[in-house]
Amino acid sequence: MKKFFSFFLLTFVVAANAQFGKSVFSKDPIINLENFDKQRVHWGYFLGFSTYDFKTEYKVPGQDIDIKGNTGFNVGLVGNLRLHEYLDLRFEPGLYYGSRTLTYSGFNNQRDALREVKATYLHFPLLLKFSSLRTGNVRPYIVGGLSTTMNLSSNSKSKDDNYEQKFRVKQWTQNYELGFGVDLYFEYFKFSPSIRGVFGLNDELIRDNDPNSPWTGNIKSMKTRAILINFTFH
Repeated sequence: MKKFFSFFLLTFVVAANAQFGKSVFSKDPIINLENFDKQRVHWGYFLGFSTYDFKTEYKVPGQDIDIKGNTGFNVGLVGNLRLHEYLDLRFEPGLYYGSRTLTYSGFNNQRDALREVKATYLHFPLLLKFSSLRTGNVRPYIVGGLSTTMNLSSNSKSKDDNYEQKFRVKQWTQNYELGFGVDLYFEYFKFSPSIRGVFGLNDELIRDNDPNSPWTGNIKSMKTRAILINFTFH
């Protein structure tokens, strides 16, 4: 999380200095795209990266699973509907690649102790964007809303389970999202780096056929947690 946050701040500083230099903080900067935000509808696209994790609750504490999120790649589109001077409705469908590495204790061999949970997500967030007053060519904002995610790699239809090396999760999940970002107004386009947290609302795990399975038997619930960093171009 600290690495993601530090990278986000570094990206903002570099982008601001590269485009504006000292004029960002000057008294009378040259205003770029002065009427851009007055459009009723505008479009864009984003590129970025993410890390996915699981928030896991256990029936019996002390038998925790070591879960490591691996960095993935994001790409998608943005549709923005202006509702008010400071409020926009956004739809940001995207394709997200991610994976987690689960390490279980109590096994004598690595084949049983490790599970690589790969995911290819179709992500459909509907968000409200609350923007501050624009200052020169900079406009911070916060964003929040709900999303639905389809996991194309869920193994949900497989009859095999962890006894056959198949870790299964549900194909569809629901989430809420919160984040913040900043709009930087360039001469010909608007650049918006943002960071957002995704918090799963429902239990995603499909249990093994054996209720006493060492992989799923002690899990009360398993929900997605993710950090998304997107670089949006309008």
